[in-house]
Amino acid sequence: MHCDFTQQESKSTEDGRLRPDLIVKLPGGKSIIVDAKAPLSEYLEAMDTTDENIRNQKLALHAKQIRGHISALSRKNYWEQFNPAPEFVVLFLPGESVFTAALQFDPSLIEFGVNERVIPASPTTLIALLRSVAYGWRQENLAENAEKISKLGKDLHESISILTSNLNKIAKGLNGAVDAFNSARSSIESRMLVRARRFKELGASSPGKEIEEVLPIEKAAQMLQADELFALGQPEE
Repeated sequence: MHCDFTQQESKSTEDGRLRPDLIVKLPGGKSIIVDAKAPLSEYLEAMDTTDENIRNQKLALHAKQIRGHISALSRKNYWEQFNPAPEFVVLFLPGESVFTAALQFDPSLIEFGVNERVIPASPTTLIALLRSVAYGWRQENLAENAEKISKLGKDLHESISILTSNLNKIAKGLNGAVDAFNSARSSIESRMLVRARRFKELGASSPGKEIEEVLPIEKAAQMLQADELFALGQPEE
């Protein structure tokens, strides 16, 4: 699973130094800030007591603490201090029960967080979020690869086009040379060699020496068709 992130990256502001615990990089140059400093004192005290009334009071204070921390994170204006601006801040709660307890006593906590651009997240929720980010990176890589493949295909098409053009020029040159050879051969056979062979009839030829017939060149260089080459790799309509 691919996930690009930085830890403890700080930023100096007029109100002090901002130091988010994690900045998760998103495709397209965007990011998500993760804050793992949720207050847990009231929750831990609730877990230590056996008195049900006290526990409920502590858990209610726990939910209030989480809401207050969401407001505090929102006031930090991370999206104005970091460039590129983060989409939102994730408030990490280190336990499913920590998250559940806060929602039990404050069911509107998630909606409140969304409005404040701060999303409370349990370990399960954070993992799901990071997997979504990883999926986004895979799609980004696929898009980049598709663009590279497209460019490679265009470059290859251009190279083959130049190659076939050059080969066809060679073929035309070869065929031109063949035509010139056959024309010269025909002229020699009809004008010169017919007369030269008469020396033998007159007994004026060299013994054992024959004037061979000059054979024509019957093969021609075939032209390459680029359209036919590329049609081999195209899907049928």
